[in-house]
Amino acid sequence: MTPMFPLEVAMLPGEELPLRIFEPRYAALVQHCLATDDPAFGVVLISAGREVGGGDSRSDVGALAHITESADFGDGRYRLRCVMAERIRVLEWHPDDPYPRAAVEVWPDEPGAAFDVDAIRDVEDRMVALFERIAAARGAQVNGRDIVEGADESGDPAMWLYALASRVPMGQADRYAVLSAPSVAARVAALRDAVETVTAMVEFQLSDG
Repeated sequence: MTPMFPLEVAMLPGEELPLRIFEPRYAALVQHCLATDDPAFGVVLISAGREVGGGDSRSDVGALAHITESADFGDGRYRLRCVMAERIRVLEWHPDDPYPRAAVEVWPDEPGAAFDVDAIRDVEDRMVALFERIAAARGAQVNGRDIVEGADESGDPAMWLYALASRVPMGQADRYAVLSAPSVAARVAALRDAVETVTAMVEFQLSDG
């Protein structure tokens, strides 16, 4: 059984997650995790509702958050620094007693259509153009290549795409589409669609302004 922390953000593998804990059920979750050898919990996107108080609707794809730093301020208050890692899929939700819990499985990318590294480079080019368009509209000087630099340092196409996605100011639905894409090829397509959506929104706002 995996402790779960639903959030209003679709967190991607490789991202850092700082948290301030004050709600009693999540204080109990943190206490449970810190008592284990590898303190971690699952994070999924809240599709409807709010983080505080329960009663939310939750997505079934997320990632494990590994606690790398923690500070206990007493009275059930904690500050955490976590790193998102393995993608997971929820098999079954269990009662929130005393905190959200689920049976999950690690979900690596599935075999899919062949993809070309050039397809990822094409998405990078689109991102660079987007960042430089935004900067130009604001009268700023930005080298868009600086923003995508280092995204491929892991050598893993999946992590490369997650790193790129984390740098695009996209909505949660688009982030979740990137996260839940079953294969690398599908993730390339999801990220390309997300970049195109943001680009279209930016162009609309600039033309309207």
